[in-house]
Amino acid sequence: MSKENNAPIEKLFGSKTRAKLLELFFANTNKSFYVREITRVIEEQINSVRRELTNLESIGVIRNETFDNKVYYTANMKHPFAHAFQEMFAPHKAVAATKVQEIKRKPSNSWDEYIRPVSKYLRAMALFNRAPGQDGIDLLIIGDDKTKKLTRWAEVIEKKQGKPLDYVILGRDDYLYRLSVKDRFVMSILEDTEIAELYDPEEIVKVDVVVEN
Repeated sequence: MSKENNAPIEKLFGSKTRAKLLELFFANTNKSFYVREITRVIEEQINSVRRELTNLESIGVIRNETFDNKVYYTANMKHPFAHAFQEMFAPHKAVAATKVQEIKRKPSNSWDEYIRPVSKYLRAMALFNRAPGQDGIDLLIIGDDKTKKLTRWAEVIEKKQGKPLDYVILGRDDYLYRLSVKDRFVMSILEDTEIAELYDPEEIVKVDVVVEN
């Protein structure tokens, strides 16, 4: 057997980033991804990602749509080689899907004791890493705050973090409605900030936004 048969797949496509992008798009043909999300999922530099996105789009392998001043990329299933790519990357589909979803994990074990007292009221929690000077929210809390238990709980989280936090508390139905209509406030929270800790047993914090055709 030729040694080339065991070569990494990026040699076939001439670029590691290009190969990763093809795997991402054609193992997840029903999803759209924005640039920052792509860089996190495939773990490549943003300049390399942008360059290869331009290359793939120029030959029609992927297409893009703009929503709320953001550009989302997805596989172009009308391309002559689309189904060949899809079949090629099918064995990697489970791996690729896992990478896309890996941000939807339970928080680290150190958070268990903090979540347990409000588990009856809390539906989801996302703690974000904001860059210095970056506008936005530090903590998104989704749940029932009629008794103000979640408000008091947010103060506990502030103490745990050792600094004041900008947080917002939304009811589950309110949050899901805002998500369904792509509310500017909610979308900006989910798209522009890296998630540090996430409690999301119902998987309602949709960090991999799908743009409907």
